[in-house]
Amino acid sequence: MSGGVIVVGGGVIGLTTAVVLAERGHRVRVWTREPAERTTSAVAGGLWWPYHIEPVESARAWALRSLEVYEELAARPDRTGVRLVEGVLGETDPAEVEGWAAGRLTGLRAATAREYPRGGGLWARLPLVDMPAHLPWLRERLAAAGGTVEVRAVGDLAEADAPVVVNCSGLGARELAADPAVRPVRGQLVVVENPGVGTWLVSTGADGEPTYLLPQPGRLLLGGTAEEDAWSTEPDPAVAEAIVRRCAALRPEVAGARVLEHRVGLRPARPAVRLERGTLPDGRPVVHHYGHGGAGVTVAWGCAEEAAGLVGPAAS
Repeated sequence: MSGGVIVVGGGVIGLTTAVVLAERGHRVRVWTREPAERTTSAVAGGLWWPYHIEPVESARAWALRSLEVYEELAARPDRTGVRLVEGVLGETDPAEVEGWAAGRLTGLRAATAREYPRGGGLWARLPLVDMPAHLPWLRERLAAAGGTVEVRAVGDLAEADAPVVVNCSGLGARELAADPAVRPVRGQLVVVENPGVGTWLVSTGADGEPTYLLPQPGRLLLGGTAEEDAWSTEPDPAVAEAIVRRCAALRPEVAGARVLEHRVGLRPARPAVRLERGTLPDGRPVVHHYGHGGAGVTVAWGCAEEAAGLVGPAAS
């Protein structure tokens, strides 16, 4: 054993967990099959909101802790990629939101007909994270705390030559943790030139298809899909057309926006997030930390702190 902690997985969950551990005094190495820019996290829209994640009560607690961190990071948006942006949560009951986020989300009110023509929308000011900026910033913060990132494939958690292993492998946990309960939920989005949309919008609509518009620096993200057990990472042109059509129904100005790129990511969904301490066959402790579905960005800091608690204090 060469000491410290190895975090397996370099997406937003793995990097955030590594940062928390390193800043608590652990010597941390991240082993990741892909660099952060090619992980599912890099494709995420980045809006803070607990989506497609269980258990709900835990997710809300992790989300509220993460909200505190993102509010601080929003003071330096050019560095961190985090901004506080206003927008509309469609088909959302204000009473339900106030029931778990009372006093934490300021400025909540019913959206006007102009803001959300379909009615029943909730206006809110939430963190919106630009993942192509945020992931490199996390890596830099980890390096500043003494941590390292190594791109390498891991076929077995026992390969990790550290006294403690943290498994943040997302969908990779199907093999690494022999856990078929973690399954893909395919998300596709279209990146277009922003025709002047300054607020975000999320809607489920009458057909139940998720629809969102997320203004990020220099572009507008249009989405989306939530296809369970779909493994393809190739963009589907018909799906892309449907996404643009749904978004244009809500914001007509995007109908003719020039398409910059198409993106697909596989969310690592699970009936419940697995966040627990176990042991490897050789007796070493392993902390499993995966299955965050579509809310990895939303819960990252709250989950990372709980995972770090399961690792325990750094050796003196």
